[in-house]
Amino acid sequence: MGGHWSSMDPLKVDVPQIELLFERDSYLKIYEIEIRKRYALFKDFIEKIEKGDGSLDKFSKAYENYGIFIDDKNQVTCREWAPGAHEVYLTGDFNNWQWIQTPFTKQEFGKWELKLPANDDGTCPIKHLSEVKIIIKDSNGKLLDRISPWARYVTEPEDKSQGTNYKQRIWNPAVDDKYKWKHDKPKKPESLRIYECHVGIATSEHRVGTYLEFANNIIPRIVKQGYNAIQLMAIMEHAYYASFGYQVTNFYAASSRYGTPEQLKQLIDTAHENNIVVLLDMVHSHASKNTFDGLNEFDGTDACFFHSGPRGVHPLWDSRLFNYGDYDVLKFLLSNLRWYMEEYNFDGFRFDGVTSMLYHSRGLGEGFSGNYDEYFGLNVDVEGIVYLMIANHMIHKLYPDAITIAEDVSGMPAVCRPVAEGGLGFDYRLGMAIPDKWIKLLKTTRDEDWDMADICWTLTNRRWMEKTVAYAESHDQALVGDKTIAFWLMDKDMYTHMSCISEPNSVITRGIALHKLIRLITHALGGEAYLNFMGNEFGHPEWLDFPRAGNNNSYHYARRQWHLADDELLKYKFMNNFDREMNLLEEKYGWLHSDPAYVSCKHGDDKVVVFDRAGLVFVFNFHTFKSFPDYPIGVPQHGTYKVILNSDDKQFGGEERIDASVKHYALPEPWSDRPNKMMVYIPCRTAIVYALE
Repeated sequence: MGGHWSSMDPLKVDVPQIELLFERDSYLKIYEIEIRKRYALFKDFIEKIEKGDGSLDKFSKAYENYGIFIDDKNQVTCREWAPGAHEVYLTGDFNNWQWIQTPFTKQEFGKWELKLPANDDGTCPIKHLSEVKIIIKDSNGKLLDRISPWARYVTEPEDKSQGTNYKQRIWNPAVDDKYKWKHDKPKKPESLRIYECHVGIATSEHRVGTYLEFANNIIPRIVKQGYNAIQLMAIMEHAYYASFGYQVTNFYAASSRYGTPEQLKQLIDTAHENNIVVLLDMVHSHASKNTFDGLNEFDGTDACFFHSGPRGVHPLWDSRLFNYGDYDVLKFLLSNLRWYMEEYNFDGFRFDGVTSMLYHSRGLGEGFSGNYDEYFGLNVDVEGIVYLMIANHMIHKLYPDAITIAEDVSGMPAVCRPVAEGGLGFDYRLGMAIPDKWIKLLKTTRDEDWDMADICWTLTNRRWMEKTVAYAESHDQALVGDKTIAFWLMDKDMYTHMSCISEPNSVITRGIALHKLIRLITHALGGEAYLNFMGNEFGHPEWLDFPRAGNNNSYHYARRQWHLADDELLKYKFMNNFDREMNLLEEKYGWLHSDPAYVSCKHGDDKVVVFDRAGLVFVFNFHTFKSFPDYPIGVPQHGTYKVILNSDDKQFGGEERIDASVKHYALPEPWSDRPNKMMVYIPCRTAIVYALE
């Protein structure tokens, strides 16, 4: 047997339990051969890693051996993997750019190495913040400027007249200047309430925000709003700011536009101090096409880290696609995950673009009807699947409290089941159909025509025992070209009628009411975790657009106008208050980590939805004008119920039509498939939550 079966190895592969998958979903049984093949390939690659590097642990810490290192004696060691290169050199201000003086030595398997002794006086030959470059001589004798794929710190050029390519700088601060961790990581939350955020746009000013500003100004807001996780976007360095961080150029470098690596550590430590877990938006689905400051053509060929030819290019994203079947590419990617966990103390990852990794079509033009043949045919990229299996296996074995989330629109079965069951091993997948449903309704359907059964179906249509992150909108819906839910609801009226002292406006009244209902029903019915993009909790107006040539490099839409939520004279506070109370109520009752809700009523004409979850009873009336006195609803237990959240409350901008002090008595009389019946008053466009006294 391979060494990974040893009980002493923390990364040992578990005994497969694929039969459990078929017990849960018998329809998967006919694909047993394919599922077992995936597991066998996963196990084979682990054995290959152990044979080649001794252990997966060592293999996945390649950042300790690649890139540029300075030891405690101030000696410099440089190692690169450049299989297509004919010669490799290191140059920089340390040698006055005389690259010919510092050649690498070629080793086996495409490896290159260079050692530089300390200076005669014992100092390091390459100083902290020195600029360096890798010079690659290709097969045609052409010299190519490159940045090391393992670069820890790259910066934008100060003088734009000299070009816009990012520069690699040595990050080796003095011991006293290195950040010292002060706080332990929080435990994994039972209920995950994620605040999706972007450091650069987290300031209200017309500029790029910083790590420390986020730590000092935004984390207190997140805590107050009742979120227990942040998902940091656009941290891995990307030369093009307007790519929202999804065109990564330097995978090991935390973006310098927001500050230094030590300042990012301080941000994460501040989050941990406040019992907030920090997830990194991890982009391993593709890479920027940049050559001078990216991975593309690093060794002078179109291969190296990527597939050669058309398979290595994503036609829609205009980016490069990793070769997940290559030993050294997996070493680079798995080590990248370890780097952020070990160096920066991240608590997990939201993997971007997983659908692109699962299929040869990259998901383009795929309808994904739910037919299982779509998930087990020739279109499936098994190399991508095996990479994700290894990644999740490694993360969860080494970091038991780590969280991984898959951004997959296809609905592939077992994405969120353990690797030992033949699954991909993710903890959660994003419920991407939910925001699509809300935006489609707001775009195309009159309120009077909303189909309650269809809404409930979208919110509950998820795989049994595969956790879903529910969200009404994320950054995707905020981007220019689309609109946030608040803007779809209220649009131009937000410029003139959001003052608490202005005349009542029917558009604003409807908008705020539906904003609250949409969020609560998504939160309580849609999944086992909840996500909100920063600012959307208070109905941030307008769209999100980064400075670029098309908008004269304006920061007007690349910021968050926090003063809108803070101003007592504006109505944004009502949505903000409701968002906070919704999260605090979930913290108290824990519906996200309870069994899925039981929907007892979805009345098409009345526009009423009733469900119970975690012992609470949720009642929604989406009707445009009808309020219902003495409306009968089914509840799980008999006894006295009280109102614990009510969207019509004054603090949420409501009309105060509900008296929360009134007791509601549930009698042991069956109703709507529930054992007990209760009569309630539900005003139009209102949501109410009841709890047993």
